[in-house]
Amino acid sequence: MIRRVLLGFMGLHVLHHASKGEITGAFMMEELKRHGYNVSPGTIYPLLRRMEEMGLLESRWDVRKGKRVRLYRATSKGEELLERAKEKVRELCSEVLGE
Repeated sequence: MIRRVLLGFMGLHVLHHASKGEITGAFMMEELKRHGYNVSPGTIYPLLRRMEEMGLLESRWDVRKGKRVRLYRATSKGEELLERAKEKVRELCSEVLGE
């Protein structure tokens, strides 16, 4: 159960950053690490692929520092989901934390 909850939080975090600009899987691993998540490539890349298959993200290939990298960005569907999720998170946090 906790794994599913954490994957949901990670997905929201991905959408948050991908709605602000293009991201890479490596960037998200570092960003999530800053927030206490120890995420391996075996977790983040399947998550990004699933989110892309669901139409929440779109990706493109680019070359950075001589390496080919995949850049992800939120789609309009992903941005809409993020906004709906923010409302639910606010509501839940208010109730759970008693605010």
